[in-house]
Amino acid sequence: MSNTEERASLFTVAALNIYPIKSCGGIALDVGEIGLRGFRNDRAFMLVTPQGRFITQREQPRMALIRPTISRDGSLLIKTPGMPEFTLTIKDTGAPGQVVVWKSTCDAIDQGDEVAEWFSSYLGIPCRLVAMEREHERKVNPDFAIGAYDQVGFADGYPFLLISAASLDDLNTRLSDPLPMNRFRPNIVVSGSAPYEEDTWRVIRIGEVVFHIVKPCARCPIPTTNQETAERLKEPLKTLATYRHAARGVMFGQNLIHEQQGIIRVGDSVEVLERANTPNFTLRTKN
Repeated sequence: MSNTEERASLFTVAALNIYPIKSCGGIALDVGEIGLRGFRNDRAFMLVTPQGRFITQREQPRMALIRPTISRDGSLLIKTPGMPEFTLTIKDTGAPGQVVVWKSTCDAIDQGDEVAEWFSSYLGIPCRLVAMEREHERKVNPDFAIGAYDQVGFADGYPFLLISAASLDDLNTRLSDPLPMNRFRPNIVVSGSAPYEEDTWRVIRIGEVVFHIVKPCARCPIPTTNQETAERLKEPLKTLATYRHAARGVMFGQNLIHEQQGIIRVGDSVEVLERANTPNFTLRTKN
């Protein structure tokens, strides 16, 4: 067995995460149920302006402190410092309105005045909480789709974000203050690889599900927000820009699209079915 084959046999899922409300706190999973849009309940909800435009930590870093939890009865429990807990009985029926996330216009169900007032009071801006209408299909960018029916919830563009633990470890050797993985808000964390080895993966299998690595993740300012305090600084983007800068920005992590629905678990092996000799983007050299 070659060294590459030996390492490949050691790739495992180290962590799984969902983010029920776009740009709010995450939930660690032991088992991830994958549906048409990605993990069940991942970015199923979104905060919007009264005009229906999406709101994220880019403009409102205090969203990092909002902690949603899915209760056993299917309701949504929402906590954040300085506010009473709010339990939302999720509305999944009714006349949908239209909301906008990036270039997508989506059908969504407003979750009511009471929860809107809760979020508006906390953030200090008028906003509404919406859920994507159950029959709506928000298609991924056709330039990167692997099939005609590939879709996503309210995530920025793709159903999954994968990062290797080794990539973060390498970044942290370059920082004066090491950062946790939650700065990058991945869905899947893989252990056992070399740093940035995920850049060369093209198709992988985890458990019973095959994933295509379709696009590197160009990082917005959100990783500069401390997810425990909402404080915003310059790192890690300042350091990443010195060695991970490409034509479309700073790259860290890979976007994935799944071939089928199924179940994956922490501890599952990660089998690389196809790989390339070079990364799926070109780094810019510093002058």
